[in-house]
Amino acid sequence: MAARHSRTRIFSSRAGIAATAAVGVALAVGGAVGAVQLTSGSAQPGSAAVEFAPTTIASSLAASSPATSPSASASPSVTASPSASRSPQAASRNKTRTAPPKPRPTAKKTTAAPKVLDSGSCGASFYSDGQLTANGESFDPSELTAAHKTLPFNTRVRVTNPSNGKSVVVRINDRGPFVDGRCLDLSEAAFATIASVDVGALTVRYEVLG
Repeated sequence: MAARHSRTRIFSSRAGIAATAAVGVALAVGGAVGAVQLTSGSAQPGSAAVEFAPTTIASSLAASSPATSPSASASPSVTASPSASRSPQAASRNKTRTAPPKPRPTAKKTTAAPKVLDSGSCGASFYSDGQLTANGESFDPSELTAAHKTLPFNTRVRVTNPSNGKSVVVRINDRGPFVDGRCLDLSEAAFATIASVDVGALTVRYEVLG
C-alpha cells in the first residue's frame, strides 16, 4: 500500500530555505523520491513556503536477487583403502639350507682304576653285634665296613668271592678278627653282598686299594 500526504513549511529567512534544500538532497540520496516546492508566503513578506510532495513508494520491494538454493553437494567419493604394500619374499624352501651342526661327541669321563697296593687270599667272616669300632665309630652292620688286624683305618679293600665272582669294596674301621686263618671280619651287609650269611665264613681274595 502507498500513502500520499503533503506538508507545507514556511521559512521566513534565506538560511531556512538553504536548510530545506539540504534536507531535500539528503532525502533523495537516502532513496525517498520527493519533490520540494518552494512558495512565497502571502501572509508574511519575504517568507517562502516549502511543500513536500512525496511520490508513491512501493510498500514492498522485490528481493534484489532471487534466492538461489545451494546446489546439493556431491557425495564425497569413497577412497579405496590403501592396499598393503608388501615386498615380495622368496619362498624359504628356495633358499639354500645349511646343514645343521653336528653334535660334538662329549668326552666320557673315565675313572681311573684304583691302584692295587697288595693282594692275597684268606678266610673272611662277618659280625653284626652292635658295639663301638676300634676307631671310635658306632658299628653299623648295614654299612660296607670291615675289621683288619694291621691295615690303617679308612683303607679300602676289595673283597671277591672266587666261587661266584661277586665282589665288594669295604672300608677298614675296626680291628680283628682274632681267629686263626681269618684276616677279615666283614659287616653283615658286606658279607651278604658276596655270599649268603648262612655260610658264616669263606675263603676270599682281597686287594688293598690305594
